[in-house]
Amino acid sequence: MTYSLKQVGDKKLLYVMAAQPEYGPALQARINPLMCGIGPVESGVNVTHALTELKLSNDLPDYVVSLGSAGSRSLEQTGVYQAKSVSYRDMDASALGFEKGTTPLLDLPKELTMPVLMNGVQAVRLSTGANVVSGSAYDDIDADMVDMETFAILRACHLFDLPLISLRGISDGKEELDKLEDWTEYLHIIDEKLAETVDILHENVVSGSLTYQS
Repeated sequence: MTYSLKQVGDKKLLYVMAAQPEYGPALQARINPLMCGIGPVESGVNVTHALTELKLSNDLPDYVVSLGSAGSRSLEQTGVYQAKSVSYRDMDASALGFEKGTTPLLDLPKELTMPVLMNGVQAVRLSTGANVVSGSAYDDIDADMVDMETFAILRACHLFDLPLISLRGISDGKEELDKLEDWTEYLHIIDEKLAETVDILHENVVSGSLTYQS
């Protein structure tokens, strides 16, 4: 699938999504995202590749926006949230004396602050990993919601000094998952709510009201 940058005022936005089921008619009417694939490996590789091509053509975006679904046991189901920080739950080098979640020999904390926040959407802590979290697995999650791409996309953005915004609609988490439909059941509602949030983001961009975090 091809993608295109979204021109908003004098800024260009690259929207990134993981999977076609999350890209419903409401979002299709607004954006043409890069489909990066599911999980940290696919998203990291494909976003880095796309940004490299954009840099070579002198067409890097001003902002990268990661959109999609997420799981949460505590947040409102079908609610939309933005990540104020993100951690990488797969990383565990504790056997070598490193704190769990910290990448060895990399001068970064285990929880990374998202570089920019928009107004009008609640900001929460996000955990990225390659596993689908369900049921009692939430007991080991030190975050408000979980996804499978944002940390990897943020690290790709670091290579190009680009700010990332991550917006997630809560598709599951209240009940244990055991089939694909448990994830997809509410994606049509999340599509509509994410589309409304995209409109709010565009208003933020045009008005210059995004907040940068250090």
